[in-house]
Amino acid sequence: MSHSHSHAPGESHSHSHGPPQPQPLPTADPALLAVIEADFRPISVIVAADNTTLLCEPHKQEKCPTCNLDYVHLNRLSKILAQNPNLKAPPPGNVISKNLSQAVNNTKEEGNAFYKMHKHKEALGRYTMAASIAVQRPPWESNQLMREELSTVLSNRSASYFESEDYISALADAETVIAIRRNWSKGHFRKARSLVGLGKLDEAVEALQVGLAFEPNNAELGAYLEDIQKMSKEGQQS
Repeated sequence: MSHSHSHAPGESHSHSHGPPQPQPLPTADPALLAVIEADFRPISVIVAADNTTLLCEPHKQEKCPTCNLDYVHLNRLSKILAQNPNLKAPPPGNVISKNLSQAVNNTKEEGNAFYKMHKHKEALGRYTMAASIAVQRPPWESNQLMREELSTVLSNRSASYFESEDYISALADAETVIAIRRNWSKGHFRKARSLVGLGKLDEAVEALQVGLAFEPNNAELGAYLEDIQKMSKEGQQS
């Protein structure tokens, strides 16, 4: 049904008050359907006794190289949703798990306390625990917070490995820090220290120069670069 009436002085128009007409569904692209069907591979799966975990049927594994299947991330999301029955849908990414953040920070601070007491075995244990907590964030949260938490913890663990004279492990942690937070100066500083511990002064200089490319005025990187260059000159003179 339609009619005409005035909406403002001197204005009138016609419009319909009937139910909205359904929009036609778009037609599928036959070529695209053919590609999808050609790539389709049926997979036999089973659900574990907890009703939240998918496993490959032949080998009862969550991650099965033989079947080329990996349900680890899907199962993690399934468990999170099962443990939060009131969660109707994943919340927006700006919702942060404050309890998890507190757990990461508290465990890291315990590691820092051991580090200051030169109890590096205990410090390494707490930093490792803090890192494992940090990566447990729900997949819908922004990964920026996890990157910051994890990079800080691993930077501290790198320092503790360095003090323990385990320079290879210190370097591995420093490289991971750089990989997840490349523009942060501390990762490049930790890498340079580890390389100095390994006697690779030229590579340490390069590591600091990469860090200074991100932060040209960083005093810590600049001062350490001068120290290494002085060490290198003394080594050449001796």
